[in-house]
Amino acid sequence: MALNAGAEAAAEAAAEAEAAARRERQERVSRALGELLLRGYRMLGRCCPRCGTILVQDKQQQLHCVTCQDPEGGDGPAPPADPPAPRPEHCEGAAAALRGAPPCPAPSPEEEAAALGAARGAVLAKLGWAARELGRSGSADGGARLCALIRACADALGALRALGPPAGTP
Repeated sequence: MALNAGAEAAAEAAAEAEAAARRERQERVSRALGELLLRGYRMLGRCCPRCGTILVQDKQQQLHCVTCQDPEGGDGPAPPADPPAPRPEHCEGAAAALRGAPPCPAPSPEEEAAALGAARGAVLAKLGWAARELGRSGSADGGARLCALIRACADALGALRALGPPAGTP
């Protein structure tokens, strides 16, 4: 029985380490994509054929993959000039949820407004929670993480605002 519990604990620890490494990689890619977008790069609807990360395009129309190369320094070869159009399951993140599913029809304006309203509500709820927790936080590290979450929520609200008017606005 003890051997089985030890093996389960080891497997659980390995799974947690793998999940943490995956989250770290996704955070690193997200930060890099965000920085490039702020500098004028354009996110494309295509993914890198090597690693599956979404490709970006600079002002000179060059394609870059933030995982395979450094767009500023060129660490590694650039993705092919005209990569094959990958299926959604090759891209990380939300597109991975479409694995095996048929393409969705475009949402109606009402569905789009409802989705934006739901997203705003969820972000506002998380923002409120983080603000309350910040007042109770006793550690500098915890406070810094909450401040980062608050900033991410504010950025998300700005992006949602740019997508369309709040629900109920003519």
